Amino acid sequence: MTVQEAQQVDYRDLMKKVEQLVDAMERDDEDTGRTIQAVTEAIVGKFRAELGLYGGRIYERHGASYRVESTFGDAKNVPQGLRVPSDYPPIREVLKQGTVYMDRDDAGVDPQIEQQLGVEKFAAVEIADGRYLLAFNVAPGHDRQDILFSLGILRHSINQMVRRERMEGIFRQARQIQSSILPKSAPVHGPFDIAGRSLPLESVGGDYFDYIPLTDKILGVAIADVSGHGLPAALQVRDIYTGLRMGLGRDFKIVRTVERLNAIIHESTLTSRFVSLFYGELEVSGGFIYVNAGHPPPFHVSAGGEVRELFEGGAVLGPLAQATYERGFVSLKPGDVMVLYTDGIIEARGEPEGDGWEEYGAERLVETVRANRSQPAAEIVDAVYRDVAAFGRGRQPLDDRTVVVVRYPE
Repeated sequence: MTVQEAQQVDYRDLMKKVEQLVDAMERDDEDTGRTIQAVTEAIVGKFRAELGLYGGRIYERHGASYRVESTFGDAKNVPQGLRVPSDYPPIREVLKQGTVYMDRDDAGVDPQIEQQLGVEKFAAVEIADGRYLLAFNVAPGHDRQDILFSLGILRHSINQMVRRERMEGIFRQARQIQSSILPKSAPVHGPFDIAGRSLPLESVGGDYFDYIPLTDKILGVAIADVSGHGLPAALQVRDIYTGLRMGLGRDFKIVRTVERLNAIIHESTLTSRFVSLFYGELEVSGGFIYVNAGHPPPFHVSAGGEVRELFEGGAVLGPLAQATYERGFVSLKPGDVMVLYTDGIIEARGEPEGDGWEEYGAERLVETVRANRSQPAAEIVDAVYRDVAAFGRGRQPLDDRTVVVVRYPE
């Protein structure tokens, strides 16, 4: 794969495919290391072109060193039991950051160790709170950002699998936390009619929306989607809720708030480093300043029926520590409607189509909103959920679903 082709990889879509593969695999309840190896081999084997990784090694911590337990893919065979000290600088870095990508001539990298392992670059992730390390061989034609995204996908997917089995005992607490986070009622804000609803796939989910009163004249409106669903995603939702409100409570500007939240998620070792977020501040006059961090673009439907997508912002939160963001702006007038949603809505499945499934899609969502835009916001939300359910013909959802409607009555 060329660099240009690598840059065209849809990492959000790739994340979902990797998660589906992991979810479908059988577990070895007696041997976590064996399960990690099987899952890693399956991911790299199936998605090696997209990931830019073609093999690697699995290390397990033993006292003050990490021991090579096995190799997989096209990696060079090295003696099983080979040890690398845990104070080796690249290992210290991966334990600190969760992922690391270094060249052989970077400071702290020992060329002799890397030559013995048969690699030109040190690309690795930590798993199970540092009990295991997965180190990968990097294919030519992929730049640093490509590989960091790939490592983040692998780390997230495998850690999510490992931790899911540890967390079943605290589902009740997670449900209580999430219940306390999601809004209990719609806010009263100037002339606006506002409504939202979130339906998790499981008893708790990775979707989040919020209304944050900032002043008498400004209301914060947020929607987010943590990769995955269930308990691990719900725990990350708590971090989004807390981080966003803390940043706004300190009077940070909108871009600064999102950048700080990105850094918090990047440094987190709890769950996911892939979070899409849309956050905006609605003035009673109708002005709406926003930042879209990799989220499916909300849309603004004018009183005349014109549609504008709200996409200005930057990358999904988490993978890149130094990601930067830009602001967007839209002005709401009487008769306008603005809709925020998560991809569980537009990716709802309909009838089989070729080798896949027909999806509900953004166009159907826009038409449903257009057809109901004279109705109260809560009824527009109801109409969307009804239309999505009818499109799916009773099929079980595959993801959490969230919709928020902001309407400016005429």
